[in-house]
Amino acid sequence: MDTLPPPVSPLEADISARTDVYFRRTKAIVQRFGDARVTYAIFLRRPVVSAPKLMLDWLHAVSLQRGADVSVELMHKEGTWVGAGDPILYLTGSFAHLSDLETLLLQKLGAACVTAHNAYQMCLELPHIAFLAMEARHCAGAEMQEIMAYAAAVGSNAAKAEGARGFVGNANDATAHYFGAARGAGTMPHALIGYAGSTVRAAEMFHETYPDENLTVLVDYFGREVTDGLAVCRRFPEFAAAGRMAVRLDTHGGRFLEGLDPATSYAMIERHAPGAIRRYRSDAELRHLVGTGVSAAAIWRMRDALDEAGFRKVRIIASSGFSVDKCRVMAEARAPIDVIGTGSFIPDSWSETYATADIVAYDGVPRVKVGREFLLRNADGRSG
Repeated sequence: MDTLPPPVSPLEADISARTDVYFRRTKAIVQRFGDARVTYAIFLRRPVVSAPKLMLDWLHAVSLQRGADVSVELMHKEGTWVGAGDPILYLTGSFAHLSDLETLLLQKLGAACVTAHNAYQMCLELPHIAFLAMEARHCAGAEMQEIMAYAAAVGSNAAKAEGARGFVGNANDATAHYFGAARGAGTMPHALIGYAGSTVRAAEMFHETYPDENLTVLVDYFGREVTDGLAVCRRFPEFAAAGRMAVRLDTHGGRFLEGLDPATSYAMIERHAPGAIRRYRSDAELRHLVGTGVSAAAIWRMRDALDEAGFRKVRIIASSGFSVDKCRVMAEARAPIDVIGTGSFIPDSWSETYATADIVAYDGVPRVKVGREFLLRNADGRSG
């Protein structure tokens, strides 16, 4: 009677299907000719912030299921800066066990470290402003969403250690725990305003459904940010007076905020932050300052309108492309933002997120391909 092969676990089946074939073949060759104990150095080619937890948790789960022992030497603990080419960690264990894991390990590390670095920089550029993570809608599935949220929290915590407010929450429940919250935060999308037919009616609907929640209202749907923002404040004066109301600016990049044009935008920055406009600026920086969309001039225009109408406690939440560069320009313009909603910590150049793993020792004997000698450890245990 034929003996059935042992069943393959879902985890092993997933590894086999998703890893590169040449690693599977390497595993088979090593199993045939004899295992070796190897040490991998894992690094990125650009400066990053170390964010290894998701990768290490996955490696631990696989090793536990396989009954394999892997030694991890973490050279840069979570949340610390790592230089280009500097190994984040060394992994030592069975070649037969580790060889088919390389692809998936790198997937879980590289993007997280670059994202953490971006989030860290954003928070430090605007240390007195709170951030809300809104990455989910820009992610390619649940695993990327998990990695991006985790990494943003790592970068945020690193910035908080230097005095920044950092990220105070996110927009969905599944990853809220990374930000110390039980659930996500948020009020309404543009679709609700279209459904309601007016910005004020959308605010009324939200309040009637969630009477105990603070009120944040998108005000750009009809292109009347100032008019509709003030109308909502007048409709809910008690919320405005108590500091429980915010207007969210998400003006489309194809037009100016209500009441602005190039000339009035320049005048707005000249009035509030003249130093920001008088230095040399790239085209991108100028757009962040005085261009279309959610510019520094637009935020100052909204703040002036709220203050002049007596709504000084109404907060401004800004969204739309708040990258590291945009945050830097906003800081120089002293833009009066209370909260920034952003997913722009997601790396722009995905090729920068590619992590690399090289074996640097076989059975304790140092050996690495030519050109990667910098990964070898010195007598003090460091690479270089």
